[in-house]
Amino acid sequence: MLSDARIETRLPTQDLDRARRWYAEKLGLEPAEEREGGLRYEGASGVFCLFASAGAADGSFTQMSFSVDDLDATVAALRDRGVVFEEYEGTVDGIMEIDGYYPSRGRGERAVWFRDSEGNMLGIGEVVP
Repeated sequence: MLSDARIETRLPTQDLDRARRWYAEKLGLEPAEEREGGLRYEGASGVFCLFASAGAADGSFTQMSFSVDDLDATVAALRDRGVVFEEYEGTVDGIMEIDGYYPSRGRGERAVWFRDSEGNMLGIGEVVP
């Protein structure tokens, strides 16, 4: 059944080489597997793949999110690598406090968003227990 399946994310890229460099330089991530037209990345408990596509991501919603234990330290480290975080109404220095709002876990979360080199919207969240 699907409830027992592993879940993976797929993100489109118009320039796979550019995306590979961006994920390495900005996020410190290297693919675990490479095939023609695609790169596979493995994290502690999830997988995502970048694939060559003629289509463009519109970046109007979070397409993939990372969950961390220390959002402030993660944001600081990524800023040092040149990641630019989105600013929205309610964010303070790019960080938004989300109180009990779906899809938050716990009583809420603290979160940031940024775009990759291809326009995909990525998020990072820290659960507020």
